[in-house]
Amino acid sequence: MMEQLKRILQFISWPVVSGVLVAVVIMQYQQMQQLNEFRQLLTTPAPQPPATLTFAEAINRAAPAVVSIHATPAVLESVEQISEDQVRFRFGEQDSSLGSGVIVNAEGFVLTNFHVVSELMFETVVTLADGRSTPATLVAFDETNDLAILHINMDDLTPIPRGNDRELEVGDVVFAIGYPRNIGQSVSQGIISAIVDNHDADGNTTLIQTDAAINPGNSGGALIDRNGNLVGINSSIFSETGRFEGIGFATPVSTAITIMEELVAEAIANNPGYLGVLTGEVLNEETSRLFFGVPDIRGMLVENVDEGGPAQRAGILPGDVITRVDDTAVVDEETIILEFQNKRPGDRVVVQVYREGLYLNLPTVLGFGQAMVFAP
Repeated sequence: MMEQLKRILQFISWPVVSGVLVAVVIMQYQQMQQLNEFRQLLTTPAPQPPATLTFAEAINRAAPAVVSIHATPAVLESVEQISEDQVRFRFGEQDSSLGSGVIVNAEGFVLTNFHVVSELMFETVVTLADGRSTPATLVAFDETNDLAILHINMDDLTPIPRGNDRELEVGDVVFAIGYPRNIGQSVSQGIISAIVDNHDADGNTTLIQTDAAINPGNSGGALIDRNGNLVGINSSIFSETGRFEGIGFATPVSTAITIMEELVAEAIANNPGYLGVLTGEVLNEETSRLFFGVPDIRGMLVENVDEGGPAQRAGILPGDVITRVDDTAVVDEETIILEFQNKRPGDRVVVQVYREGLYLNLPTVLGFGQAMVFAP
């Protein structure tokens, strides 16, 4: 009887074990398949439009992402000490175009040339193709490759579609989009004249040579292919006269994006998050009663809010009292400084403010305060 029972158990156990093994193999196969599908999602490029786009359609696809970069001279001398004519003579028009830039993602990063924004006496303002303007923060720059990364705090941005500069061939049609000589957005057409290996003391850099006109103000703008995809950042011209002579250069988009990603990652890692407020009094019982007529409001009074900054976008107003940041009560200036030193650009926080008898919880995405990162 026992012998017969053993044979039955053996007969049952082998199918069970083999069934379990098959199930494990199937599960592993399914997991691998899911992982491969996920990897494919990460690596599959966005669908490209057909190559039958008209030139106008290609340009309209890219143009909303190309911006004008302006500068307003900093306060060098008081109005009493310098006349309007002197200002024009020394600096040109006070609200003048420095060059162009390209919105490369929905988070508000703008690629341009370093030489466009290198004058530290200027405050940078970005104007979009739709006419909206906002202050911009210089996040990082690479002087060797003449690239700079700006950040703008603005909703409803249209990033430019990216192309593959490694597929470019001499003779391909391209378009340069920018804001030459402060006359508004314009487009010039040309071809790829050469792919140039630029050997210098700092290494070997590939440049795209084109005969599409790149005039003053076009620097930092977009070089796009016939499908409206970004293939380069317009950088410079070869000229003995200062005017365009048919030889322009652009930094390949693959190079520009790689540099941008490295520098932005460093900027995020090494810089505190930026809220964009000027704070004043730390409220205690006496100042709370003085300002608001009640003794129990604790926090920091907001005196000013940076235009276009994270605080303004979150709805924080001058006159508000910041009472909490996430779960931390604001009891003194040191508390709020330490709280933001531990945050990074892009972090999401909830800022609680007191306003007109109400406590409001305002979700906020922190930004970049100032440029602190540069490529060696």
